Amino acid sequence: MKLLLVTACDPWTRSASTVRHYVEAGRALGHDVAVFGPTNPEMPELAFTTDLAGVDLAAFIVQVPSDFPDMPLLARLLDTIPREKRVVVDLWGRYNETIYVNHDFNHLEKLDGHVGWEWDDAFRAISNTILQPTLSPRRSDAGSFLFHGFAPEAVVVPETSAEAAAARWLAEDRWFGVAYIGSNWQRWEQVHAFLKAHAPLRKTVGWAGLIGWDWKERPEWAVQQGLVGVDTDSAWLLENEVTVKDGVRFDKVLGYLSQSKFSPVFHRPLFRDLGLVTGRTFETFHADTIPVLMLPQPLVAQIYGPAALALVPGDDIAAFLTDALARPAFYWDAVIKTRAHLAKHHSYSRRLEELAALAARASR
Repeated sequence: MKLLLVTACDPWTRSASTVRHYVEAGRALGHDVAVFGPTNPEMPELAFTTDLAGVDLAAFIVQVPSDFPDMPLLARLLDTIPREKRVVVDLWGRYNETIYVNHDFNHLEKLDGHVGWEWDDAFRAISNTILQPTLSPRRSDAGSFLFHGFAPEAVVVPETSAEAAAARWLAEDRWFGVAYIGSNWQRWEQVHAFLKAHAPLRKTVGWAGLIGWDWKERPEWAVQQGLVGVDTDSAWLLENEVTVKDGVRFDKVLGYLSQSKFSPVFHRPLFRDLGLVTGRTFETFHADTIPVLMLPQPLVAQIYGPAALALVPGDDIAAFLTDALARPAFYWDAVIKTRAHLAKHHSYSRRLEELAALAARASR
């Protein structure tokens, strides 16, 4: 299969890690997988191409407006690749009516200048096949395709023994007791609640790290736009000795997460409401850390499998962290079993099989 991924690749944000895994997994399986566009010197590990000959499937991976190519490149794509060989993967739930969840929303008119119907028209101009990374799309004319996945070969320390993993985990010195990597967009309430629960335990568990854009202070662009949900409390973070760093490249994420004992997984309110998964949903299990799944239990059971329910702390985060330090083998057993479940059900080879099936139907 010749698969073309049409999206903007930025090594500092969004889905760069997922795109890299598609290129690598495709190469290993004998597929020709490349990103549309000129070579990006910042991302030499990716294959880029502007050759549209023989494309079996073009997947438009869309989060923000800049993920669409500029003219005349977009016109060239639409003129050269037949409509039935084009799909849209809508990662942020744009292909819905306007939805507000707390302060979160799917149509960012104030930021990108596009209202809901414009997203509908744009997607429909590209393809009849609109896919979203949720098991249950809200619209009947949208399909389910989780897009992000798990790469067993990317696991930093592929443990098979919970006891050995626990012993090593307890013995090693790490930069952080807990670390979260992600941008400050509609996540502060969840992050703050987690850090408040951790704060009294920081000398026992280890210090907290918060890594990503706009955690140090509320950004001026959010103030000017009057956007709620891009919030922080720099005085509180300083008082509670939380280390705050700017964002890191996608290929540095696992290194930072693996220097923490625990790494929480958050989904922004809109994503929780729509059941959307993200790259970090799966990528955290690549790291040498115990993921703390701050997610609804039904979603955890569906995506991660039953063993992962042990990694959901519920309402008592402090008790979870304390118990994990006392019984680490129990939690590492859950991590190891969850990795096996993800490898079986959510590998990139499985994702490529799904796309190959779409390409085969388009060729009939």
